[in-house]
Amino acid sequence: MSDALAHERPQAGWQRIRAGVAHFLTLPGVGPLLALLIAMLFFATQTDKFFTGRNFSLVVQQVIVVGTLAIGQTLIILTAGIDLSNGMVMALGSVIMASLAVEFGVPPVFAILIGLAITTLFGILNGSLVALVKLPPFIVTLGTLNIAYAITRIYRTTTISNLPTTITFLGNTFTLGETAITYGSVVMLIIYLIAWFILRETSWGRHVYAVGDNPEATRLAGISTTRLLISVYGAAGFIYGIAGLLLIARTQVGDPQAGQTANLDSITAVVLGGTSLFGGRGNVLGTLIGALIVGVFRNGLQLMGIPSMYQVLVTGILVILAVSVDQFSHRGQA
Repeated sequence: MSDALAHERPQAGWQRIRAGVAHFLTLPGVGPLLALLIAMLFFATQTDKFFTGRNFSLVVQQVIVVGTLAIGQTLIILTAGIDLSNGMVMALGSVIMASLAVEFGVPPVFAILIGLAITTLFGILNGSLVALVKLPPFIVTLGTLNIAYAITRIYRTTTISNLPTTITFLGNTFTLGETAITYGSVVMLIIYLIAWFILRETSWGRHVYAVGDNPEATRLAGISTTRLLISVYGAAGFIYGIAGLLLIARTQVGDPQAGQTANLDSITAVVLGGTSLFGGRGNVLGTLIGALIVGVFRNGLQLMGIPSMYQVLVTGILVILAVSVDQFSHRGQA
């Protein structure tokens, strides 16, 4: 009897370990994090330039604009929506900020606030058409993408330079050890932490998940899904304005040509980060990891001397794999 118990105890211990590992792997963000670590280890074996503080700082700088856009995109996708207009709304906001400050003599702080107000209004417009008129988010944001693009090109066709330092300040750097880090990178990380806290710890954040999971049940629970959706799209629009400011800080100009593929890049970051396109499931910190995955792949392939077109190819393959995993996961829960 004692021999049988002694034999069963190690087996039970291994079963608990396997169960613990399986549970760990299903936690939100763990899969994308493992993918990021594997990618980093791979590129570290291919080039000795990859694992340096300077290169890591460069990767973060390269993703701050898309990474910030992806925060707003995450909020919308969590409600089972999507936003195709965010890149052009960002471009419009950045051009307005730059032109008001340079050509019309508006104090830079007020120019920034006006740009943020315009991008927020675009978000509220999107949300109102989705929540009140009941139009599909894809169609609504496809329409506002073209509206924002047209307004941007009508308003301005050339880049705006000689910007005041107040608007470009976030492009400045400070040193941590021997590594130069931009203030814009810090701002992006702070916004991620704020978004994570709001989604995790506030009733508004829990309602966002609820709407994406089951909008009818959420409505029957007494939650105004209309107001919630408008607030989500409005908050996303505000974040797009911040992304526009970070874009100015990174490029040092107001560029009306910017943002034309940023919508797809932001969706890529969200999907790679593990947020479900079906809504109601995901983690904004996973989106940060997703943005870093894209940045690491593009940076690593560039250091290896692989042409940029192959970088785009790899990104496309990653997106298809991530969406496939999401699809199979959704079917398994159905």
